[in-house]
Amino acid sequence: MIRLVFRFMSSCHLVASKGFERLLMFCYRSQFASCGRNVYFYPLHSYFYYKTIHVGNHVYIGPGAMFLASDSQIYIGDKVLFGPNVSIVGGNHATHIPGKSMFDYQLSDKLPTDDLPVKIESDVWIGTGATILKGVRISRGAIVAAGAVVTKDVLPYAIVGGVPARTIRFRWNINGIREHERKLYSPNEQLTLDELLECKVDR
Repeated sequence: MIRLVFRFMSSCHLVASKGFERLLMFCYRSQFASCGRNVYFYPLHSYFYYKTIHVGNHVYIGPGAMFLASDSQIYIGDKVLFGPNVSIVGGNHATHIPGKSMFDYQLSDKLPTDDLPVKIESDVWIGTGATILKGVRISRGAIVAAGAVVTKDVLPYAIVGGVPARTIRFRWNINGIREHERKLYSPNEQLTLDELLECKVDR
C-alpha cells in the first residue's frame, strides 16, 4: 500500500514538474532575440543570454544547456538538435594587458576579436556535453560528437569530434549528400558539386 502511495505521489510530481516547465518555456520564448515555431527547451535546467540568441523553427535544446553571448550573437537554424549539457560561448575574457590581473579587466578592455558570433545552420545535431566557442560556424547537416570542443568552422555534413574537434568523416559521399539535398532544398538552395568538392567530400 505504501509503495502504491509513493508511486502515485511520484507520478503526480512528475506531471506537475513537466507542466510547470512547459508553462515557463512558453513564457520565456519571448525573451529570445527571435524564436521560431516548435522550439523546446528547459528554462529551469538551462542558462541563456536570451536577448542575444536567435532560434529558428523546430529546435530542441536538451537540459543543462548554457548559451553565453553577452557581447555577441548566437544564431540557430531550423531543425537543430542539442543533446544535454551543451555549451555555446560567444566570447572570451580580455587577457592582453601586461601588469593587469585578469580579474580586474573591464568590458572596455576587450578587443574586437574577444566576442564573435556563433552560427549553427539547419539540420545539425550537437551531441551531449559538446562545447562550441566564439566565431564558429557549424554548416548544415553536420554532427558534433558528444564531448567535442569546437574551435573552428565545421564543413557541411561533416561529423566532428575530439578536443579540439576535427573532422572524422562525412555522413555520406557526394552522391548521398546531393540526394539528401534534392529532397530537402530547392535547386537554388542546394550545395553545388564544386562546393562539395571544395569540402573534400568523397566521391
